[in-house]
Amino acid sequence: MTNADCPVLSISGLTRCFGANRVLDNISITIPTGSVFGLIGENAAGKSTLIRHILGLLRAQSGTVSVFGQDPVADPVSVLSRIGYLPEDSDLPTWMKVRDLIRYVSSFYPTWDAGYAESMRLSYGIDNNSKIGILSKGQKTRVGLLVALAYHPDLLLLDEPSSGLDPLVRHELLNVLTAVRGEQRTVIFSSHVLSEIDKVCSHVAMLRKGRVAFCDNVSTLRSTYFRATIAPALSRETALSLAGVLDWEELGPQCTIVFRSPSEPLVESIAGLGCAISDCVPLSLEDLFMVYSRMEHLPQ
Repeated sequence: MTNADCPVLSISGLTRCFGANRVLDNISITIPTGSVFGLIGENAAGKSTLIRHILGLLRAQSGTVSVFGQDPVADPVSVLSRIGYLPEDSDLPTWMKVRDLIRYVSSFYPTWDAGYAESMRLSYGIDNNSKIGILSKGQKTRVGLLVALAYHPDLLLLDEPSSGLDPLVRHELLNVLTAVRGEQRTVIFSSHVLSEIDKVCSHVAMLRKGRVAFCDNVSTLRSTYFRATIAPALSRETALSLAGVLDWEELGPQCTIVFRSPSEPLVESIAGLGCAISDCVPLSLEDLFMVYSRMEHLPQ
């Protein structure tokens, strides 16, 4: 398989412990070229640690990490030269002026597109003579996005970029992601804002206590998970014992369940218990996130 044929990112059996704390537990994820891949999870789910492995800042204790078919720890220059990275908290040098930062960063990348960088600067309304330190959070994010995109990286890695931003800047950011997706470049987008993930991502993975709760194409997820009403109500114990049922909620004489398709065997099981299933609707990404967040243990 050539590099061109490789997925942008391939992680297999990745485990990372800090002392007795297992932060990543046998993580396996593949990200195809041209996808906008959403990474979601609660705080301390392992997202930041996973991103540090992708950037080659941590060496895999167990398992493998391959970016563009290469080990980011063994080949940091060739890997990082193809990644545009925008962290949650800007680490831009506050003492530099915008023009000096652009000149400095451009010297590292032979593919730097000065015309593209200038068009972004003008569209963002950023003054070349402004010091980074006096810019607002939104302006710093715009500058960070400019220097991350101006050399046309094959992979754009965004770690909670919209955290604390006003709606206008968040809207601009999503527009950029949509445009990048149209160029068939790959994006990894870590965010707590599930509506953003739902709007722009083609694929999504959720981390839960260091494990992958689910990972799939967004359209596949929408056709896999459903919520339905059961009447009369089943007990929680009975409902959760049925194959495919992930969650249960009591609603007076009725109850609702969340389940994974296919539903035919489940319908038969419920009928055998003297109950009927109705009002079956697909689960939203936000609802799916909440279901997995409530689980004490992930299903096998």
